[in-house]
Amino acid sequence: MGYDGLELACWGDHFDVDQAEDPAYLKTKWELLTDHRLDCFAISNHLVGQCVCDPIDERHKAILADSIWGDGDPEGVRQRAAAQMQKTARAARQFFDARPQSMGPAVLHPVVNGFTGSSIWHALYAFPPTSQAYLDKGFEDFAKRWVPILNVFEEVDVNFGLEVHPTEIAFDIITAQRAVEAVKQHPRFGFNYDPSHLGYQGVDYERFIRAFGDRIFHVHMKDAWWGRGDGGAGVFGGHTEFGNPSRYWDFRSVGRGDIDFESVIVALNDIGYNGPLSVEWEDVRMDRVHGATESAAYVRQIDFAPSTTAFDAAFDRENQ
Repeated sequence: MGYDGLELACWGDHFDVDQAEDPAYLKTKWELLTDHRLDCFAISNHLVGQCVCDPIDERHKAILADSIWGDGDPEGVRQRAAAQMQKTARAARQFFDARPQSMGPAVLHPVVNGFTGSSIWHALYAFPPTSQAYLDKGFEDFAKRWVPILNVFEEVDVNFGLEVHPTEIAFDIITAQRAVEAVKQHPRFGFNYDPSHLGYQGVDYERFIRAFGDRIFHVHMKDAWWGRGDGGAGVFGGHTEFGNPSRYWDFRSVGRGDIDFESVIVALNDIGYNGPLSVEWEDVRMDRVHGATESAAYVRQIDFAPSTTAFDAAFDRENQ
């Protein structure tokens, strides 16, 4: 498909956090990657992270290992999920420390991408009337649960990148700012930037990059279109499935939606981002092998290095 590497998920058979203490397991993972001439630039633990702050219900059981779900008691689930996220930070450090030297320079600040969940997402629409004091309690709950996790990330020199996303404590620029403030600008709390979750909401996804330039730890290249459908379902989706022709918005293969990726690349270059561009591919209307292949080619075409000199410097006599 044309990729340089993978972002490994901490579910399925990609990367098992519980086995990361075993050097033989890590060696096997790196051998599998190198045998296919692939690197790894980040790991992701969205599913467990979601359960740290969420009001827990039967939907969460479907995404969690039995060891974390346990008896399903909501507070127990949240605490076990928090402990697993701390373990994920340590696993990421062990994994990237085991990266073969033959693959080139070490990954200095490994990234774990993920979700945080939110105790106040259900209060998105302010009725019954929702006070700022009520919302403040949600950000306080987030900080109480995540600062101890982030402290472990600090201990092992790993960054956490929240994918700003509906259902999370941060889903736009304003809530992202509140989240940063809630954890008192913790140095390990940043963002896995994904414009697809911002554009259809009407959030300025280029401004997001410039607002959080020093906290963009990772980038998802993911596309969406909006302003579509037959008017039957709006931004909230109308409880329809993806691909329903009534939907106002849907995810698309990279380059086929409404995200202006050239502006994204310009902004990322302006803030000095030099990390990976990770294709997160979702398009219910397209074969995924076709889509993932064309997305890799599109990202290679749209990515460009920033200039190292002012364009008009060539007119200076010394540079002619």
